[in-house]
Amino acid sequence: MTAPQVVLVGPMGVGKSTVGQLLAERLGVGYRDTDDDIVAEQGRTIAEIFVDEGEPAFRAIEKAAVRRALAEHDGVLALGGGSILDADTRALLAGQQVVYLSMDVEEAVKRTGLNAARPLLAVNPRKQWRELMEARRHLYESIATTVVATDGRTPEEVTRIALDALELKEA
Repeated sequence: MTAPQVVLVGPMGVGKSTVGQLLAERLGVGYRDTDDDIVAEQGRTIAEIFVDEGEPAFRAIEKAAVRRALAEHDGVLALGGGSILDADTRALLAGQQVVYLSMDVEEAVKRTGLNAARPLLAVNPRKQWRELMEARRHLYESIATTVVATDGRTPEEVTRIALDALELKEA
């Protein structure tokens, strides 16, 4: 059975794509992002899917994309921020090398500007980000092999810490 070498989880804007690409490069493996898979498959942005069909429909699409990627990809895999809300997805992540990239709200503001392009943060972004994290933090932590705080760290530093924590050797 194929399984990713590393799965990255965490909130929007934490740097999963950037760190994921660096990890893949350092490990000499491919990189895949389920959000990119969804956009390519659906032919529209995630924000458009949320607006057109609503969050439940998006989560069903996301669940299928994550399941497919976990079965097909053997490199570094980044998951969308809310993918861990699904119990079946969390069960699929059991036994995987999962890195939870964490950050606090001030770092989130700096990185994303908490702008309206994020459909779940359209109104009162700071408050909504905090509420999302209160609802999700324990889920991220429950599936994580390791947690890497990204606050005040460069993507290269986060990548090195993740490699060390997972005891993975660079290619």
